[in-house]
Amino acid sequence: MAKNHTVQALRLSILAGVALAILICSFFAQAPALAHSNASTGKGKFTEFLLPNGSGAPFGITAGPDGNLWFTEQSAQIGKITPQGQISEFDIPTVCDPAGITVGPDHNLWFAEYTGYRVGNITLQGQVTEFPIIDMASLPESITTGPDGNLWFTVQLESKIGKITPQGQMTLFQLQNGGQPEDIAAGPDGKLWFTSFFGNNIESFTTSGQLTIFPLPRGGSPRGITLGPDGNLWFTEFDGDRIGKINPKTGKITEFALPHTGSGPYSITVGPGGKLWFTEYFANKIGKLNPRTGKFTEYTIPTASSYPIGITAGPGGSLWFTEFETSKIGQFIP
Repeated sequence: MAKNHTVQALRLSILAGVALAILICSFFAQAPALAHSNASTGKGKFTEFLLPNGSGAPFGITAGPDGNLWFTEQSAQIGKITPQGQISEFDIPTVCDPAGITVGPDHNLWFAEYTGYRVGNITLQGQVTEFPIIDMASLPESITTGPDGNLWFTVQLESKIGKITPQGQMTLFQLQNGGQPEDIAAGPDGKLWFTSFFGNNIESFTTSGQLTIFPLPRGGSPRGITLGPDGNLWFTEFDGDRIGKINPKTGKITEFALPHTGSGPYSITVGPGGKLWFTEYFANKIGKLNPRTGKFTEYTIPTASSYPIGITAGPGGSLWFTEFETSKIGQFIP
């Protein structure tokens, strides 16, 4: 586990290393008013499942086409958990600290190998295939299926966006702003949208390579991003303790302040009732935001200091999330 924690510490130190400078610069910049939201503490049922070996440091998670939940483990494995809690693990040949994971157009699970400098996929039967990235030391972070039927991924260290076909043909696009992209999602406009933690931007990217940059009003270090039920892109601000949304048609950004500072909102997804659900890395909570009213509800994870990262909607109105520090997969039923 020491190595796994070192990799996550590297991630956070890379992300936090420029945060102070970003906040100092943004402090003096004028910004539109921030939407302050009311909040409450919610109730629901948590169930936590310890990984078989008691370690593994799970990171990303997604709902698979087979009705199970699939997740990455920093121990160079891909995990699968049934809705009943039965866990299977599959080894990745390369020592790679896998991060983001998504369902591809071929119904395989595709994942980014953070320190393996590869993109991989795994069939529902557990067969793993890896595709090396030409540029070594690239640190691929997140991955999603694009509107063109290809897989698109962020290359953090080299500030690039990557595309790989289901057959494995790869193309890399250099970002001229050097913003070091983090999470990525397909938008309703046929573009890819991603967060730029270092650049403090939300950025869009066409499948032909055209980049558009939308600076955040007050910094905040954006991390997770997802397409919301209202057609906007919703994102987390890891250092700003805010949830934001951007209108893909107008570029207008609206931000909602979390009830507490130091929460560290990380990943975000759409869950039951069309609400936005997100992990709070430092606060050890699952958060919910009503996109219509701006109201927050927070739910404390039973295991202390679990450091939740990934989150996804599962079958039957459930939410599933990864507990990085305690090597558990959590299920929450509101």
